[in-house]
Amino acid sequence: MAEVKVPELAESITEGTVANWLKQPGDAVAKGEAIVELETDKVNVDIISDYDGVLKETLAEEGDIVNVGDTIAIVEEGATATSSPAESAPEAAPAKEEVAAAPAQQAAPAQPAAESKPANSGVIATPAARKLAREKGIDLSQVSTVDPLGRVTKQDVMTFTTQKPAPAPVVTAPVEDDRVEVVKLSRRRQAIAKNLKNVQNTAAMLTTFNEVDLTAVMELRKKRKDRFFEKHDVKLGFMSFFTKAAVAALKEIPHLNSELRGDELLVKKYYNIGVAVSTDSGLVVPVVRDADRKNFAEIERDIADLAKKARDNKLSLADMQDGTFTITNGGVFGSLASTPILNGPQAGILGMHSIQYRPVAVENNTKIEIRPMMYIALSYDHRIVDGKEAVTFLVRIKELLEDPEQFLLEV
Repeated sequence: MAEVKVPELAESITEGTVANWLKQPGDAVAKGEAIVELETDKVNVDIISDYDGVLKETLAEEGDIVNVGDTIAIVEEGATATSSPAESAPEAAPAKEEVAAAPAQQAAPAQPAAESKPANSGVIATPAARKLAREKGIDLSQVSTVDPLGRVTKQDVMTFTTQKPAPAPVVTAPVEDDRVEVVKLSRRRQAIAKNLKNVQNTAAMLTTFNEVDLTAVMELRKKRKDRFFEKHDVKLGFMSFFTKAAVAALKEIPHLNSELRGDELLVKKYYNIGVAVSTDSGLVVPVVRDADRKNFAEIERDIADLAKKARDNKLSLADMQDGTFTITNGGVFGSLASTPILNGPQAGILGMHSIQYRPVAVENNTKIEIRPMMYIALSYDHRIVDGKEAVTFLVRIKELLEDPEQFLLEV
């Protein structure tokens, strides 16, 4: 018999929730074949078998929380699957009783170990944060963080010590109204809620607006889209224009491409642009890496590939990490204007919205024309960026999109 264990997922992820068993007891499994889907705070991960044989038993139910290193299944190496588990051997009935007893037998010795774990052992935190928490007797699970992966830093602990104690949790009575459906939040939804609230609590967030005349971009797309698709096998969309414009503006306003860590500002000289994607299980922000080094076709291809992986729950942890700035497009859902929330610990996020044809004054206000207009928004951390810089950033985005020929010279 061989054990299937939860592998190391990422440096900051120590547990997950069993989302879906892809194989059932009695099913044949091949080495390298996925047998269970695990849901983490960020992405879903397939756990594979390292053995050929038959799945003998599963040791966790769908919805259970499991830790890295936990045994979650048993594979009988070299066995052959039968039409049903009961036909696998004459001793099938006793084996079933043994299988039912096995989880309880394995769980029993694990109980004392769980009780002997040191405080804060289940919290994702840096060594410096753990040391400071021990010295001050702080429960790390009560410390808020803006880290996108939920990692508690030393600065988070220092900030926590200056805050008032959190109020005791409110105990709510169970819902007994059959007209109300009680839906348990998924691990990812809980992580989204926690991270966004932490950003609101810790960042001095402010939003500034502008509007863009997209006539030139739309004419350019109409003129070039067929040839672009023939050459690159990808559609020329709006996102590549906005990504290119954002990179150019970030180079001029570098503090929007930074991260505040304690009393230090980390100004990043690389441009990994996060693109918010809505999925059935929640919002995710995969990253287009080194966007400043990529052409329009490469950016469009990256965005298309990442969006497909997001919708198919195939994003890897690497796809989600190291973003420096984020773009979100509420316009695809019909949003006219919004104030996007920062994707902490980033300093800025650019919001795109619906394109609406509106009358505008053109040619030095000498006449009125109907133009395709879009409101754009920049939410930023006022601790890092002043209003002048934020407005300058949006004006630069506007200038580039209204005269896209500048991309040939300045991006």
